[in-house]
Amino acid sequence: MSSEKIDIEILDTTLRDGAQSEGIVFSLRDKLAVAETLDELGVMWIEAGNPGSNPKDLEFFRLAANLKLKNSRICAFGSTRKKGIRAEDDGMIRSLLDAGTEGVVIFGKSWDLHVKEVLHASDEENLAMIGETIAFLKSQGRIVIYDAEHFFDGWACNPGYALSTIRAAVKSGADRIVLCDTTGSNFPELISSAVKNVMENFPDIHAGIHAHNDSGLALANSLAAAQAGCNHVQGTLVGFGERCGNTALAALIPSLELKLNLRCLPRGNLIRIGELTRRVAEIANVIISDDMPYIGAHAFSHKAGMHTDGILKTSRSFEHVEPQTIGNERRLLISEIGGRAAIVERAKKIEPALHKDHPVIISLAEKLKKLEAEGWAYEGADASFEILIRRELGRYTPLFSIVAYRVMSEHPAGDTIECSHAWVKVLVGEQHEIAAAEGVGPVGALDGALRRALTRFFPGLAKVRLEDYKVRVIDGKDATDARVRVLIESTDGQRSWNTVGVSADIIDASRAALVDSIEFMLINEAENRN
Repeated sequence: MSSEKIDIEILDTTLRDGAQSEGIVFSLRDKLAVAETLDELGVMWIEAGNPGSNPKDLEFFRLAANLKLKNSRICAFGSTRKKGIRAEDDGMIRSLLDAGTEGVVIFGKSWDLHVKEVLHASDEENLAMIGETIAFLKSQGRIVIYDAEHFFDGWACNPGYALSTIRAAVKSGADRIVLCDTTGSNFPELISSAVKNVMENFPDIHAGIHAHNDSGLALANSLAAAQAGCNHVQGTLVGFGERCGNTALAALIPSLELKLNLRCLPRGNLIRIGELTRRVAEIANVIISDDMPYIGAHAFSHKAGMHTDGILKTSRSFEHVEPQTIGNERRLLISEIGGRAAIVERAKKIEPALHKDHPVIISLAEKLKKLEAEGWAYEGADASFEILIRRELGRYTPLFSIVAYRVMSEHPAGDTIECSHAWVKVLVGEQHEIAAAEGVGPVGALDGALRRALTRFFPGLAKVRLEDYKVRVIDGKDATDARVRVLIESTDGQRSWNTVGVSADIIDASRAALVDSIEFMLINEAENRN
Protein backbone atom coordinates (compact mmCIF):
# COMPACT_ATOMS: atom_id res chain seq x y z
CA MET A 1 0.00 0.00 0.00
CA SER A 2 1.09 3.57 -0.68
CA SER A 3 2.76 5.32 2.28
CA GLU A 4 2.24 8.82 0.84
CA LYS A 5 0.58 11.32 3.20
CA ILE A 6 -3.14 11.70 2.49
CA ASP A 7 -5.18 14.56 3.98
CA ILE A 8 -8.64 13.18 3.17
CA GLU A 9 -9.03 9.43 2.87
CA ILE A 10 -11.58 8.25 0.32
CA LEU A 11 -13.91 5.28 0.74
CA ASP A 12 -15.61 4.28 -2.50
CA THR A 13 -18.85 2.36 -2.05
CA THR A 14 -19.64 1.70 -5.73
CA LEU A 15 -19.71 -2.04 -5.06
CA ARG A 16 -22.05 -1.72 -2.09
CA ASP A 17 -24.20 1.43 -2.04
CA GLY A 18 -23.69 1.86 -5.79
CA ALA A 19 -24.95 -1.67 -6.42
CA GLN A 20 -28.17 -0.68 -4.64
CA SER A 21 -28.94 1.82 -7.41
CA GLU A 22 -31.86 0.96 -9.68
CA GLY A 23 -30.64 -0.69 -12.89
CA ILE A 24 -27.13 -1.48 -11.62
CA VAL A 25 -26.23 -5.17 -11.63
CA PHE A 26 -22.60 -6.21 -11.25
CA SER A 27 -21.38 -9.65 -12.19
CA LEU A 28 -18.57 -11.16 -10.14
CA ARG A 29 -16.11 -10.26 -12.92
CA ASP A 30 -17.52 -6.69 -12.96
CA LYS A 31 -16.93 -6.32 -9.23
CA LEU A 32 -13.32 -7.43 -9.54
CA ALA A 33 -12.76 -5.05 -12.48
CA VAL A 34 -14.24 -2.12 -10.52
CA ALA A 35 -12.03 -2.91 -7.53
CA GLU A 36 -8.91 -2.95 -9.71
CA THR A 37 -9.94 0.35 -11.33
CA LEU A 38 -10.48 2.03 -7.97
CA ASP A 39 -7.08 0.79 -6.88
CA GLU A 40 -5.54 2.34 -10.02
CA LEU A 41 -7.12 5.64 -9.05
CA GLY A 42 -5.75 5.30 -5.54
CA VAL A 43 -8.76 5.46 -3.18
CA MET A 44 -7.83 4.27 0.29
CA TRP A 45 -10.89 2.07 0.98
CA ILE A 46 -13.13 -0.02 -1.27
CA GLU A 47 -16.40 -0.98 0.41
CA ALA A 48 -17.19 -4.13 -1.52
CA GLY A 49 -20.51 -5.45 -0.25
CA ASN A 50 -22.19 -7.44 2.49
CA PRO A 51 -20.83 -11.01 2.65
CA GLY A 52 -23.81 -12.13 4.67
CA SER A 53 -26.41 -10.95 2.16
CA ASN A 54 -25.68 -13.07 -0.93
CA PRO A 55 -23.29 -15.76 -2.23
CA LYS A 56 -21.85 -13.47 -4.97
CA ASP A 57 -20.48 -10.99 -2.43
CA LEU A 58 -19.02 -13.81 -0.36
CA GLU A 59 -17.33 -15.26 -3.45
CA PHE A 60 -16.02 -11.80 -4.34
CA PHE A 61 -14.22 -11.51 -1.00
CA ARG A 62 -12.63 -14.93 -1.55
CA LEU A 63 -11.31 -13.91 -4.99
CA ALA A 64 -10.43 -10.36 -3.94
CA ALA A 65 -7.91 -11.76 -1.47
CA ASN A 66 -5.76 -12.63 -4.50
CA LEU A 67 -5.92 -9.15 -6.08
CA LYS A 68 -2.54 -7.43 -6.02
CA LEU A 69 -3.82 -4.02 -4.92
CA LYS A 70 -1.23 -1.25 -4.63
CA ASN A 71 -3.22 1.58 -3.04
CA SER A 72 -6.56 0.34 -1.73
CA ARG A 73 -7.83 -1.81 1.10
CA ILE A 74 -10.99 -3.87 0.81
CA CYS A 75 -13.62 -3.70 3.53
CA ALA A 76 -16.79 -5.70 4.15
CA PHE A 77 -20.05 -4.07 5.19
CA GLY A 78 -22.70 -5.08 7.70
CA SER A 79 -24.88 -3.99 10.59
CA THR A 80 -24.46 -4.08 14.33
CA ARG A 81 -25.50 -7.27 16.11
CA LYS A 82 -29.16 -8.14 16.26
CA LYS A 83 -31.21 -7.26 19.29
CA GLY A 84 -31.05 -9.78 22.10
CA ILE A 85 -27.99 -11.85 21.08
CA ARG A 86 -24.23 -11.56 21.59
CA ALA A 87 -22.08 -10.17 18.80
CA GLU A 88 -20.01 -13.35 18.62
CA ASP A 89 -23.19 -15.40 18.11
CA ASP A 90 -24.56 -13.21 15.30
CA GLY A 91 -24.28 -14.92 11.90
CA MET A 92 -23.95 -11.60 10.06
CA ILE A 93 -21.01 -10.57 12.24
CA ARG A 94 -19.39 -13.95 11.66
CA SER A 95 -19.73 -13.52 7.90
CA LEU A 96 -17.85 -10.22 8.16
CA LEU A 97 -14.96 -12.01 9.82
CA ASP A 98 -15.11 -14.82 7.26
CA ALA A 99 -14.67 -12.24 4.48
CA GLY A 100 -11.10 -11.86 5.73
CA THR A 101 -10.84 -8.13 5.02
CA GLU A 102 -8.52 -5.77 6.85
CA GLY A 103 -11.34 -3.33 7.45
CA VAL A 104 -15.02 -3.73 8.37
CA VAL A 105 -17.76 -1.12 8.00
CA ILE A 106 -20.54 -1.39 10.58
CA PHE A 107 -23.66 0.75 10.58
CA GLY A 108 -25.81 1.50 13.59
CA LYS A 109 -28.74 3.70 14.52
CA SER A 110 -28.21 7.33 15.60
CA TRP A 111 -31.80 8.56 15.43
CA ASP A 112 -34.02 7.55 18.33
CA LEU A 113 -36.97 7.43 15.90
CA HIS A 114 -35.33 4.44 14.20
CA VAL A 115 -34.43 2.83 17.50
CA LYS A 116 -38.06 2.86 18.59
CA GLU A 117 -39.96 2.48 15.31
CA VAL A 118 -37.61 0.28 13.23
CA LEU A 119 -35.51 -1.73 15.70
CA HIS A 120 -38.26 -1.77 18.37
CA ALA A 121 -35.48 -1.53 20.92
CA SER A 122 -34.75 0.63 23.92
CA ASP A 123 -32.23 3.45 23.68
CA GLU A 124 -29.91 1.54 26.02
CA GLU A 125 -30.11 -1.67 23.98
CA ASN A 126 -29.17 0.22 20.80
CA LEU A 127 -26.11 1.67 22.54
CA ALA A 128 -25.12 -1.82 23.65
CA MET A 129 -25.57 -3.18 20.11
CA ILE A 130 -23.19 -0.52 18.79
CA GLY A 131 -20.56 -0.84 21.51
CA GLU A 132 -20.48 -4.63 21.78
CA THR A 133 -20.31 -5.15 18.00
CA ILE A 134 -17.37 -2.79 17.60
CA ALA A 135 -15.56 -4.16 20.64
CA PHE A 136 -15.88 -7.73 19.35
CA LEU A 137 -14.63 -6.87 15.86
CA LYS A 138 -11.70 -4.95 17.34
CA SER A 139 -10.86 -7.99 19.48
CA GLN A 140 -10.61 -9.95 16.22
CA GLY A 141 -7.99 -7.55 14.85
CA ARG A 142 -10.17 -5.60 12.41
CA ILE A 143 -10.04 -1.91 11.55
CA VAL A 144 -13.60 -0.78 12.28
CA ILE A 145 -15.28 2.02 10.36
CA TYR A 146 -18.51 2.92 12.14
CA ASP A 147 -21.26 4.45 9.98
CA ALA A 148 -23.60 6.46 12.19
CA GLU A 149 -26.74 5.96 10.11
CA HIS A 150 -29.23 8.88 10.02
CA PHE A 151 -26.87 10.86 12.25
CA PHE A 152 -27.83 14.33 11.01
CA ASP A 153 -31.56 13.67 11.27
CA GLY A 154 -31.01 12.24 14.74
CA TRP A 155 -28.83 15.19 15.78
CA ALA A 156 -31.47 17.66 14.58
CA CYS A 157 -34.23 15.88 16.55
CA ASN A 158 -32.40 14.69 19.66
CA PRO A 159 -28.75 15.81 19.72
CA GLY A 160 -28.08 14.32 23.13
CA TYR A 161 -28.97 10.79 22.07
CA ALA A 162 -27.25 11.09 18.67
CA LEU A 163 -24.02 12.08 20.45
CA SER A 164 -24.43 9.19 22.93
CA THR A 165 -24.34 6.72 20.01
CA ILE A 166 -21.07 8.28 18.86
CA ARG A 167 -19.73 8.04 22.40
CA ALA A 168 -20.55 4.31 22.50
CA ALA A 169 -18.68 3.73 19.23
CA VAL A 170 -15.64 5.78 20.30
CA LYS A 171 -15.47 4.12 23.74
CA SER A 172 -15.51 0.67 22.07
CA GLY A 173 -12.55 1.53 19.86
CA ALA A 174 -13.99 2.43 16.44
CA ASP A 175 -11.20 3.62 14.15
CA ARG A 176 -13.42 5.88 12.01
CA ILE A 177 -16.68 7.60 12.94
CA VAL A 178 -18.67 8.35 9.79
CA LEU A 179 -21.63 10.71 10.06
CA CYS A 180 -24.34 9.76 7.56
CA ASP A 181 -26.93 11.96 5.85
CA THR A 182 -28.83 8.81 5.00
CA THR A 183 -31.98 10.49 3.72
CA GLY A 184 -30.04 13.13 1.76
CA SER A 185 -32.38 15.74 3.23
CA ASN A 186 -30.06 18.11 5.06
CA PHE A 187 -28.41 21.37 4.02
CA PRO A 188 -24.72 22.29 4.25
CA GLU A 189 -25.28 24.67 7.18
CA LEU A 190 -26.69 21.87 9.35
CA ILE A 191 -24.00 19.44 8.19
CA SER A 192 -21.24 21.89 9.09
CA SER A 193 -22.76 22.74 12.45
CA ALA A 194 -23.25 19.10 13.41
CA VAL A 195 -19.73 18.06 12.39
CA LYS A 196 -18.21 20.92 14.39
CA ASN A 197 -20.31 19.89 17.39
CA VAL A 198 -19.12 16.30 17.12
CA MET A 199 -15.49 17.43 16.80
CA GLU A 200 -15.86 19.62 19.91
CA ASN A 201 -17.20 16.68 21.91
CA PHE A 202 -14.77 14.12 20.47
CA PRO A 203 -11.67 16.07 19.37
CA ASP A 204 -9.46 13.03 18.81
CA ILE A 205 -11.68 11.02 16.45
CA HIS A 206 -11.07 10.27 12.79
CA ALA A 207 -14.39 11.67 11.46
CA GLY A 208 -16.05 11.03 8.11
CA ILE A 209 -19.07 11.94 6.00
CA HIS A 210 -21.45 9.74 3.98
CA ALA A 211 -23.94 11.85 2.00
CA HIS A 212 -26.87 10.98 -0.25
CA ASN A 213 -28.13 13.20 -3.05
CA ASP A 214 -31.91 13.27 -2.50
CA SER A 215 -31.86 17.07 -2.26
CA GLY A 216 -29.10 17.49 -4.85
CA LEU A 217 -26.69 18.48 -2.08
CA ALA A 218 -24.46 15.44 -1.56
CA LEU A 219 -21.43 17.15 -3.08
CA ALA A 220 -21.99 20.41 -1.19
CA ASN A 221 -22.61 18.55 2.08
CA SER A 222 -19.45 16.47 1.69
CA LEU A 223 -17.39 19.61 1.06
CA ALA A 224 -18.98 21.33 4.06
CA ALA A 225 -18.14 18.32 6.26
CA ALA A 226 -14.52 18.27 5.05
CA GLN A 227 -14.16 21.98 5.79
CA ALA A 228 -15.68 21.42 9.23
CA GLY A 229 -13.14 18.76 10.16
CA CYS A 230 -13.94 15.41 8.49
CA ASN A 231 -10.90 13.69 7.01
CA HIS A 232 -12.71 10.64 5.64
CA VAL A 233 -15.24 10.94 2.79
CA GLN A 234 -17.46 8.23 1.35
CA GLY A 235 -19.21 8.17 -2.03
CA THR A 236 -19.26 6.44 -5.39
CA LEU A 237 -16.95 7.43 -8.22
CA VAL A 238 -19.72 8.05 -10.79
CA GLY A 239 -22.31 9.14 -8.21
CA PHE A 240 -24.95 6.42 -8.60
CA GLY A 241 -26.34 4.79 -5.50
CA GLU A 242 -29.50 4.18 -3.50
CA ARG A 243 -32.41 6.37 -4.72
CA CYS A 244 -30.87 9.62 -6.06
CA GLY A 245 -27.31 8.46 -5.55
CA ASN A 246 -24.29 9.21 -3.38
CA THR A 247 -21.64 11.89 -3.45
CA ALA A 248 -19.98 11.71 -6.89
CA LEU A 249 -16.32 11.29 -5.98
CA ALA A 250 -15.22 12.21 -9.52
CA ALA A 251 -16.64 15.69 -8.86
CA LEU A 252 -15.66 15.88 -5.19
CA ILE A 253 -12.01 14.80 -5.29
CA PRO A 254 -10.87 17.52 -7.74
CA SER A 255 -12.52 20.19 -5.54
CA LEU A 256 -10.77 18.85 -2.45
CA GLU A 257 -7.39 18.66 -4.17
CA LEU A 258 -7.48 21.72 -6.44
CA LYS A 259 -9.63 24.12 -4.41
CA LEU A 260 -8.93 23.16 -0.78
CA ASN A 261 -5.41 21.79 -1.27
CA LEU A 262 -6.36 18.55 0.51
CA ARG A 263 -4.68 15.51 -1.01
CA CYS A 264 -6.99 12.53 -1.56
CA LEU A 265 -5.08 10.42 -4.09
CA PRO A 266 -1.44 9.46 -4.62
CA ARG A 267 0.46 12.26 -6.30
CA GLY A 268 -0.09 12.37 -10.07
CA ASN A 269 -3.28 10.25 -10.07
CA LEU A 270 -5.81 13.08 -10.32
CA ILE A 271 -5.14 13.45 -14.05
CA ARG A 272 -6.61 9.96 -14.57
CA ILE A 273 -9.86 10.52 -12.70
CA GLY A 274 -11.93 11.13 -15.86
CA GLU A 275 -10.53 8.10 -17.68
CA LEU A 276 -11.07 5.76 -14.73
CA THR A 277 -14.54 7.12 -13.92
CA ARG A 278 -15.58 6.40 -17.50
CA ARG A 279 -14.21 2.88 -17.14
CA VAL A 280 -16.35 2.26 -14.04
CA ALA A 281 -19.37 3.74 -15.85
CA GLU A 282 -18.76 1.43 -18.79
CA ILE A 283 -18.60 -1.61 -16.49
CA ALA A 284 -21.84 -0.50 -14.81
CA ASN A 285 -23.43 0.21 -18.21
CA VAL A 286 -24.31 3.81 -17.35
CA ILE A 287 -23.57 7.05 -19.18
CA ILE A 288 -21.48 9.85 -17.70
CA SER A 289 -23.47 13.07 -17.95
CA ASP A 290 -21.82 15.50 -20.39
CA ASP A 291 -22.27 18.28 -17.86
CA MET A 292 -20.71 16.41 -14.93
CA PRO A 293 -18.34 18.81 -13.16
CA TYR A 294 -14.65 18.47 -14.01
CA ILE A 295 -14.79 15.30 -16.14
CA GLY A 296 -17.88 15.75 -18.34
CA ALA A 297 -17.51 16.39 -22.08
CA HIS A 298 -19.07 19.85 -21.62
CA ALA A 299 -17.06 20.81 -18.51
CA PHE A 300 -14.63 22.96 -20.53
CA SER A 301 -16.71 23.71 -23.63
CA HIS A 302 -17.08 27.33 -24.70
CA LYS A 303 -19.65 28.52 -27.21
CA ALA A 304 -20.34 32.24 -26.79
CA GLY A 305 -17.98 34.49 -28.73
CA MET A 306 -16.99 36.63 -25.74
CA HIS A 307 -16.25 33.49 -23.70
CA THR A 308 -14.06 32.06 -26.45
CA ASP A 309 -12.24 35.35 -26.88
CA GLY A 310 -11.64 35.58 -23.12
CA ILE A 311 -10.41 32.00 -22.84
CA LEU A 312 -7.88 32.52 -25.63
CA LYS A 313 -6.51 35.59 -23.85
CA THR A 314 -6.41 34.09 -20.37
CA SER A 315 -7.89 30.74 -19.36
CA ARG A 316 -8.83 32.01 -15.88
CA SER A 317 -11.41 34.32 -17.42
CA PHE A 318 -13.95 31.51 -17.93
CA GLU A 319 -12.35 28.31 -16.50
CA HIS A 320 -12.14 27.61 -12.78
CA VAL A 321 -9.30 25.09 -13.17
CA GLU A 322 -6.98 24.03 -15.97
CA PRO A 323 -8.70 21.13 -17.80
CA GLN A 324 -5.47 19.17 -18.18
CA THR A 325 -5.10 18.85 -14.39
CA ILE A 326 -7.96 16.36 -14.35
CA GLY A 327 -7.30 14.83 -17.77
CA ASN A 328 -9.98 16.80 -19.61
CA GLU A 329 -9.58 19.17 -22.54
CA ARG A 330 -10.89 22.52 -23.67
CA ARG A 331 -13.43 22.59 -26.51
CA LEU A 332 -14.24 25.74 -28.46
CA LEU A 333 -17.62 25.11 -30.02
CA ILE A 334 -18.32 26.19 -33.56
CA SER A 335 -21.66 27.96 -33.94
CA GLU A 336 -23.31 31.13 -35.19
CA ILE A 337 -22.83 32.76 -31.77
CA GLY A 338 -19.29 31.53 -31.30
CA GLY A 339 -17.50 34.36 -33.11
CA ARG A 340 -14.39 34.23 -35.22
CA ALA A 341 -12.03 33.36 -32.35
CA ALA A 342 -13.31 29.77 -32.12
CA ILE A 343 -13.17 29.39 -35.91
CA VAL A 344 -9.55 30.60 -35.99
CA GLU A 345 -8.47 28.12 -33.31
CA ARG A 346 -10.01 25.23 -35.23
CA ALA A 347 -8.71 26.42 -38.60
CA LYS A 348 -5.15 26.90 -37.28
CA LYS A 349 -4.85 23.14 -37.00
CA ILE A 350 -4.92 23.09 -40.81
CA GLU A 351 -3.32 26.47 -41.58
CA PRO A 352 -1.38 27.96 -38.62
CA ALA A 353 -1.01 31.39 -40.32
CA LEU A 354 -4.71 32.21 -40.13
CA HIS A 355 -5.99 35.05 -37.93
CA LYS A 356 -9.37 36.62 -37.03
CA ASP A 357 -9.32 39.14 -39.87
CA HIS A 358 -8.15 36.73 -42.58
CA PRO A 359 -10.57 36.63 -45.55
CA VAL A 360 -11.01 32.87 -45.14
CA ILE A 361 -12.09 33.29 -41.50
CA ILE A 362 -14.49 36.13 -42.37
CA SER A 363 -15.98 34.02 -45.16
CA LEU A 364 -16.29 30.96 -42.88
CA ALA A 365 -18.04 33.02 -40.19
CA GLU A 366 -20.62 34.28 -42.69
CA LYS A 367 -21.11 30.87 -44.23
CA LEU A 368 -21.56 29.32 -40.78
CA LYS A 369 -24.40 31.74 -39.96
CA LYS A 370 -26.18 30.92 -43.22
CA LEU A 371 -25.77 27.15 -42.76
CA GLU A 372 -27.00 27.22 -39.16
CA ALA A 373 -30.05 29.19 -40.32
CA GLU A 374 -30.77 26.26 -42.66
CA GLY A 375 -30.51 23.77 -39.78
CA TRP A 376 -26.86 22.72 -39.90
CA ALA A 377 -25.08 22.51 -36.53
CA TYR A 378 -21.33 22.05 -36.23
CA GLU A 379 -20.72 22.24 -32.49
CA GLY A 380 -21.19 18.47 -32.29
CA ALA A 381 -19.74 17.72 -35.73
CA ASP A 382 -16.06 18.64 -35.67
CA ALA A 383 -15.18 16.41 -38.62
CA SER A 384 -17.74 18.03 -40.92
CA PHE A 385 -16.51 21.47 -39.90
CA GLU A 386 -12.92 20.49 -40.69
CA ILE A 387 -14.01 19.52 -44.19
CA LEU A 388 -15.82 22.88 -44.49
CA ILE A 389 -12.58 24.65 -43.53
CA ARG A 390 -10.60 22.66 -46.10
CA ARG A 391 -13.10 23.60 -48.79
CA GLU A 392 -12.80 27.28 -47.91
CA LEU A 393 -8.99 27.07 -47.94
CA GLY A 394 -9.00 25.33 -51.30
CA ARG A 395 -7.39 22.27 -49.74
CA TYR A 396 -10.19 19.85 -50.40
CA THR A 397 -10.26 17.39 -53.27
CA PRO A 398 -13.07 14.81 -53.12
CA LEU A 399 -11.58 11.33 -52.94
CA PHE A 400 -14.73 9.74 -54.33
CA SER A 401 -18.22 10.64 -55.45
CA ILE A 402 -21.53 8.81 -55.32
CA VAL A 403 -22.87 8.50 -58.86
CA ALA A 404 -26.18 6.95 -57.78
CA TYR A 405 -27.72 5.08 -54.89
CA ARG A 406 -30.97 3.38 -53.99
CA VAL A 407 -32.33 2.31 -50.60
CA MET A 408 -35.32 0.05 -50.07
CA SER A 409 -37.00 -1.26 -46.95
CA GLU A 410 -39.33 -4.24 -46.70
CA HIS A 411 -41.10 -5.89 -43.85
CA PRO A 412 -41.30 -9.66 -44.35
CA ALA A 413 -43.83 -11.72 -42.47
CA GLY A 414 -41.16 -14.16 -41.24
CA ASP A 415 -38.43 -13.81 -38.64
CA THR A 416 -35.91 -12.10 -40.91
CA ILE A 417 -34.09 -9.34 -39.01
CA GLU A 418 -32.40 -7.51 -41.88
CA CYS A 419 -35.13 -5.84 -43.87
CA SER A 420 -33.39 -2.93 -45.65
CA HIS A 421 -31.31 -3.10 -48.82
CA ALA A 422 -29.01 -0.51 -50.38
CA TRP A 423 -27.31 -0.29 -53.77
CA VAL A 424 -24.62 2.28 -54.51
CA LYS A 425 -22.41 3.22 -57.48
CA VAL A 426 -19.25 5.22 -56.70
CA LEU A 427 -16.55 6.87 -58.77
CA VAL A 428 -12.96 6.86 -57.53
CA GLY A 429 -10.65 8.58 -59.96
CA GLU A 430 -11.78 7.15 -63.27
CA GLN A 431 -12.98 3.81 -61.88
CA HIS A 432 -16.56 2.87 -61.02
CA GLU A 433 -17.55 0.37 -58.37
CA ILE A 434 -21.01 -0.99 -57.60
CA ALA A 435 -21.91 -2.66 -54.31
CA ALA A 436 -25.00 -3.69 -52.38
CA ALA A 437 -25.65 -4.53 -48.73
CA GLU A 438 -28.42 -5.46 -46.30
CA GLY A 439 -29.02 -3.84 -42.95
CA VAL A 440 -31.41 -3.74 -40.03
CA GLY A 441 -32.37 -0.22 -41.16
CA PRO A 442 -31.89 1.85 -44.31
CA VAL A 443 -28.96 3.88 -42.95
CA GLY A 444 -27.10 0.75 -41.88
CA ALA A 445 -27.68 -0.76 -45.32
CA LEU A 446 -26.45 2.39 -47.10
CA ASP A 447 -23.39 2.58 -44.83
CA GLY A 448 -22.59 -1.08 -45.54
CA ALA A 449 -22.96 -0.70 -49.32
CA LEU A 450 -20.90 2.49 -49.43
CA ARG A 451 -18.01 1.08 -47.41
CA ARG A 452 -18.12 -2.18 -49.37
CA ALA A 453 -17.76 -0.24 -52.63
CA LEU A 454 -14.92 1.91 -51.32
CA THR A 455 -12.89 -0.65 -49.37
CA ARG A 456 -11.42 -1.95 -52.64
CA PHE A 457 -9.73 1.45 -53.06
CA PHE A 458 -9.27 2.34 -49.38
CA PRO A 459 -8.60 -0.81 -47.30
CA GLY A 460 -8.43 1.24 -44.07
CA LEU A 461 -12.21 1.68 -44.19
CA ALA A 462 -12.63 -1.94 -43.13
CA LYS A 463 -11.97 -0.98 -39.51
CA VAL A 464 -14.47 1.94 -39.47
CA ARG A 465 -17.95 1.51 -38.01
CA LEU A 466 -20.86 3.67 -36.93
CA GLU A 467 -20.92 4.18 -33.16
CA ASP A 468 -23.93 6.47 -32.74
CA TYR A 469 -26.71 7.92 -34.89
CA LYS A 470 -29.07 10.77 -33.95
CA VAL A 471 -31.91 12.42 -35.87
CA ARG A 472 -33.47 15.78 -35.02
CA VAL A 473 -36.47 17.32 -36.76
CA ILE A 474 -35.48 20.95 -37.34
CA ASP A 475 -38.90 22.53 -37.76
CA GLY A 476 -41.74 20.31 -36.64
CA LYS A 477 -44.50 22.60 -37.91
CA ASP A 478 -43.76 21.39 -41.45
CA ALA A 479 -44.83 17.88 -40.36
CA THR A 480 -43.62 15.21 -42.79
CA ASP A 481 -42.07 17.88 -45.04
CA ALA A 482 -39.78 19.07 -42.23
CA ARG A 483 -36.02 19.13 -42.67
CA VAL A 484 -34.04 16.79 -40.45
CA ARG A 485 -30.53 16.98 -39.06
CA VAL A 486 -28.55 13.75 -38.76
CA LEU A 487 -25.51 13.46 -36.50
CA ILE A 488 -23.27 10.43 -36.91
CA GLU A 489 -20.44 9.30 -34.65
CA SER A 490 -17.90 7.00 -36.30
CA THR A 491 -14.89 5.17 -34.90
CA ASP A 492 -11.90 3.21 -36.16
CA GLY A 493 -11.38 1.59 -32.77
CA GLN A 494 -8.80 4.15 -31.71
CA ARG A 495 -10.60 7.47 -32.04
CA SER A 496 -14.07 8.80 -32.76
CA TRP A 497 -15.32 11.68 -34.92
CA ASN A 498 -18.68 13.31 -35.60
CA THR A 499 -20.33 14.50 -38.81
CA VAL A 500 -23.61 16.17 -39.76
CA GLY A 501 -26.05 16.14 -42.68
CA VAL A 502 -29.25 18.15 -43.26
CA SER A 503 -32.06 17.50 -45.76
CA ALA A 504 -35.82 17.12 -46.04
CA ASP A 505 -35.00 13.47 -46.86
CA ILE A 506 -33.65 11.55 -43.87
CA ILE A 507 -31.72 9.14 -46.12
CA ASP A 508 -30.11 12.03 -48.01
CA ALA A 509 -29.16 13.73 -44.73
CA SER A 510 -27.64 10.43 -43.60
CA ARG A 511 -25.76 10.12 -46.89
CA ALA A 512 -24.20 13.58 -46.42
CA ALA A 513 -23.05 12.72 -42.88
CA LEU A 514 -21.71 9.32 -44.03
CA VAL A 515 -19.72 10.87 -46.89
CA ASP A 516 -18.16 13.45 -44.54
CA SER A 517 -17.30 10.69 -42.07
CA ILE A 518 -15.52 8.58 -44.69
CA GLU A 519 -13.72 11.53 -46.27
CA PHE A 520 -12.55 12.81 -42.88
CA MET A 521 -11.08 9.42 -42.07
CA LEU A 522 -9.38 9.09 -45.48
CA ILE A 523 -7.93 12.62 -45.42
CA ASN A 524 -6.47 12.17 -41.95
CA GLU A 525 -5.16 8.69 -42.79
CA ALA A 526 -3.34 10.13 -45.83
CA GLU A 527 -1.88 13.01 -43.81
CA ASN A 528 -0.68 10.67 -41.06
CA ARG A 529 1.11 8.55 -43.67
CA ASN A 530 2.86 11.63 -45.00
